[in-house]
Amino acid sequence: MLVILTKAVVGPYRSINTAQSVDIDPNVTVLVGMNEAGKTVFLKALHKANDAQGKESFNPTDDYPRRHLTTYLRSHEDDPVAAVEFTYRPTKAEITKANQTFSCDLPDDFSFKVIHNYANNKLVTISVAEASAIAALQNKPGLSSDAGKALSESKTIREAHTKLGQIDLTEADSAFAEALKKRIDACPWQGSILSYEIWRHFSVSIPKFLYFSDYDLLPGKMNLADLKSRVTALKNDPSKKALIEPKHLSILALLRIAGVDLDDFDGKTTYEEMRAKVEGVSINLTDKVLEFWKQNEDLEVEVDIRPDATDVTPFDNGPNLYLRIKNRRHRGVTTPFDQRSRGFIWFFSFLVWFDSVRDQLASSGVDASSNLILLLDEPGLALHALAQEDFLNYIDELSKAHQVVYTTHSPFMVRSERLHQVRIVEDKADVGTTVSDNLSGSDPRTIFPLQAALGWSVAQNLFISKTNLLVEGVSELAYLQTMSSILSAGGETGLDGNTTVVPVGGLSNVATFTSLLGANGLSIALLLDYSGRQDQKLESLIHQKLIQKKSVFNVSQFRDMKKVGQDTVPSDIEDLFTVKLYLTYFNKAFAKQLNGVSITEQDLPQGDRIVQRIEKFLVSKGIELKPSGGFNHYTVAATFSTSPSVKVDAATKARFSALFSAINRQLE
Repeated sequence: MLVILTKAVVGPYRSINTAQSVDIDPNVTVLVGMNEAGKTVFLKALHKANDAQGKESFNPTDDYPRRHLTTYLRSHEDDPVAAVEFTYRPTKAEITKANQTFSCDLPDDFSFKVIHNYANNKLVTISVAEASAIAALQNKPGLSSDAGKALSESKTIREAHTKLGQIDLTEADSAFAEALKKRIDACPWQGSILSYEIWRHFSVSIPKFLYFSDYDLLPGKMNLADLKSRVTALKNDPSKKALIEPKHLSILALLRIAGVDLDDFDGKTTYEEMRAKVEGVSINLTDKVLEFWKQNEDLEVEVDIRPDATDVTPFDNGPNLYLRIKNRRHRGVTTPFDQRSRGFIWFFSFLVWFDSVRDQLASSGVDASSNLILLLDEPGLALHALAQEDFLNYIDELSKAHQVVYTTHSPFMVRSERLHQVRIVEDKADVGTTVSDNLSGSDPRTIFPLQAALGWSVAQNLFISKTNLLVEGVSELAYLQTMSSILSAGGETGLDGNTTVVPVGGLSNVATFTSLLGANGLSIALLLDYSGRQDQKLESLIHQKLIQKKSVFNVSQFRDMKKVGQDTVPSDIEDLFTVKLYLTYFNKAFAKQLNGVSITEQDLPQGDRIVQRIEKFLVSKGIELKPSGGFNHYTVAATFSTSPSVKVDAATKARFSALFSAINRQLE
């Protein structure tokens, strides 16, 4: 992915009466809502705005909200409104490349917007300062001092060209001015030349959308003569689009990737030859499916092409293509493709569709390897709960190359450790469809899948109590439970035994867990790392009164015993240990990788956070403890929890005791 979609503002569009601004996750975005809430409407709006296959477009009569359609049509021709607005952010690597190519100074968080309106036109909002580019132009070899002065007095490329036209130019100056004029003439915009050039540079990498739903599933059989007549009729009269249904497109996709043309069925090519081609593709696709389909790995797709004069119309005329599922577990018994194992059929049909679309796009010059966003409407709906876990793994695999947006109302299609990827879709009276990441005001029926997903995760990992301490991860869980046991055994203050420590999988999930658990009347306190400033989502929770400010703790408040309860310096849970004690367990945890060498505090660079200091040291010494860099924090926590044989120093005990005392008082 070279350019990432970060936000979509959708509406007015069908049931979305007022524009809905939705943050899009760089990997996977999950739309959760009840039936008819508007999940499909949202996906369709994205698809129509920038369809990879170029078949979709906005039509006010079909797409504008009906309640306001008559009023809108009066102004549509002169002032078509926006249907969708996208915000894109290039990757850091692409921004660096653009800065080098255009001698500009785009920041790492550079973004731009594209509006798609009901006239199917694009309006681009992009702003690039030209100062850096002008400064680079001044270094052009051979320019006269007068030309250099003209450039230094200019803020834009247009102004630079104008000033150059007001002075006497050398031959080199004239050639330079002509080059600027060509850049200006090539820009159809009235404003910044560089903004247009940057837009042109990134626009070719903007991802387009592909939409897939249950309507695109492969059928069990199809008459090929009937299919050919429909395709021919559509070619002769493009208005007859209704002749080609999704099932026809699915079979055409299968034939396309098998290299079989409908004209091949004119008798010159034997059915066996064509069957071999289609079957070869089917075997290849089945192998791909079985990488993720773990429910029954003895399934395979069997292909047959033959006529049957005894069948009903149209299957009694010419060759039929039959797809059947063979189950090797039951002695090779086959059943029609569309009569069983619907989850397997979804997988197989999606792969046929996806491979076919990518082939078509590649043949037209589109880079389908990365410039696609996949829109999946209720994927895996017919799958068993555990099979949906297989499908989530497949979505994760897809998201390595493509952003994925999918809809669901199944709790097993939501990863409880990634609730920050969830967007709630509701149909509200007099408002229409709304899309939000705010759970606090959501209908309990809408957020039920999230509560169920959370409940499933909790059931697999821990119990929820009436009083709960939410922490970011399992490292905090390990440290807090172990230190509580050590302190309690020594007659000092540990965590109240009635309080459960709940790891929520990262700061991004804290808000979601707080909303879901708090809605059930449970007492909650939060213990978080501290970056030096309050998290925006956390402030929103406090502002919405979903949690009291006094119930939110961060570890920096317990580092300095003279300032207990006050925010101090950026801190992680590891900073409650003295540096010497933490390094003792770090060296023990990674003794093998460190070849017995012990790291001391004197080896580390200065800094507030022990974890960051160690990671900088590892980089400086070229020590790799993890392929992605840094080290596994939980490895140290686990070492401490399983073998707390080293005497814990008084300073560490005092910090944890102060922490537990504060939390116990709050959760009383």
